[in-house]
Amino acid sequence: MKKLFVLSLVAVFIASCKSDPKGYTLSGTITGETENGTQIFLKTTDSLNQLVDIDTVKVENGLFSFSGNQVEPKMHYIFVDQLRGNVPVIVENGSIEVKFQKDSIDQAQIKGTEQNDMFMDFLTETRKLSQRARSMQDDMRVAAQQRDTATVTALREEFIEFQEDAKNFNTTYAKEHPNAYVSVLIIGNLLATKTLPVEEIRSMFEALSPEMKATEPGKQIAEQLENLKSTQIGSIAPDFSAPTPSGDVLALSDVTSNAKLTLVDFWAAWCRPCRAENPNIVAVYKKYREKGFDVLGVSLDNNADHWNQAIQSDGLEWNHISNLQRFQDPIARLYNINAIPAAFLLDDKGVIVARDLRGPALEEKVSELLN
Repeated sequence: MKKLFVLSLVAVFIASCKSDPKGYTLSGTITGETENGTQIFLKTTDSLNQLVDIDTVKVENGLFSFSGNQVEPKMHYIFVDQLRGNVPVIVENGSIEVKFQKDSIDQAQIKGTEQNDMFMDFLTETRKLSQRARSMQDDMRVAAQQRDTATVTALREEFIEFQEDAKNFNTTYAKEHPNAYVSVLIIGNLLATKTLPVEEIRSMFEALSPEMKATEPGKQIAEQLENLKSTQIGSIAPDFSAPTPSGDVLALSDVTSNAKLTLVDFWAAWCRPCRAENPNIVAVYKKYREKGFDVLGVSLDNNADHWNQAIQSDGLEWNHISNLQRFQDPIARLYNINAIPAAFLLDDKGVIVARDLRGPALEEKVSELLN
C-alpha cells in the first residue's frame, strides 16, 4: 500500500511538471547551407511596437536553441543574420520546435506547445490564402498583358470576394478559438483598424478565455474598450492635463471653461496629414475665436524641438500640450488614439458633439453650433 502511495506521488509530480513547465526551450533547425557560427536573433516588441533584442545564439550544424522563462505567452520573431524575413513564434514556457529552409524562411513549421500548435494551424490557413491571392494576381497580370479585359474584370471581382473571405477568416478564427493567443492579436487589430463595429469586437473579446483576457494585449484591449465608452459622441470628454511647450501644466478643463466650443486636436509634427489639415484649423480658429471657438492641440511627438518648430511654422496660435510619448501618451491611450489626425469637438459643458471633422466639415459644424 505504501509503495502504491509513493508511485501516486511520483505520477502527480510528473504531471505537474508537464502542465507547468519551468521556463521554455526553443529549438530550431535550419536546412540548407548555413555556416556554423551564423547568428540567430530572438526579438520581440516593446510598448512602442519597436523590435527589441531578447537573445542571440549561433548555428551549429544547422541547429540552434534559445531558453529562458516567459511569464505569459508573447509573440517573438526569429531572425537569421544575412537573411530577409523572420519566423514569428509564440514564446511560452514549454518545449517549442521550429524548422525552416534557409531559402523559404516564411514557410517555417512550428510545434510543441498549445499556443504554437494553434498558431501553426492559423499560419497554415493564412498561407493558403496568400497563395490563392498570388495566383489570382498572376492570372490578372497575364490577362492584362493579353489585353483580355473580360478576364481582368472577372478576376478583379473575384479578388474583391477573396479579400472579404480573408477578412472573415481572421474574424471567424478568433470567434472559434477563444483560448488562442493569436485570437487576442486579431481582436486587437480589428479594434485598431476599426474593421468591425465596436460592439461586435467587444462581444468577441468577452468570449475570450480568462487566461487570454489576462495577457498584456488582452488587458490593453479591455482598457481601449472601456475608454471608447467615455469618448463616444454624447459623452462628457474625460479631463486630462499635460505640459505646455513652456513647461507649465494645462488641463482640458482650463480650456473648455472659457470656450463655447473646443476642438481637441491630436496631431504631430511628423504627421503629414496633420500638417496638411493645420491651415484649415487655423482658418476656422481665426474666423470663430471671437464667437467662443478654441482649440487645444495634443501633440504625439517625442521630440520637443520638432514639436515647437511645427507650432511656429504652421502658425498654431492656440494652446498646446504634450507628454512627448507618441502613441504611448496617456492622453492618447485615454482617447483610444491609434492614428492621427484625430479630433473631438466639445460644447461648453465638455460634451463630445462631433469627432474627426476635417476640411469644410469642421467649419460647417462650428458655424452651425455658434451662429
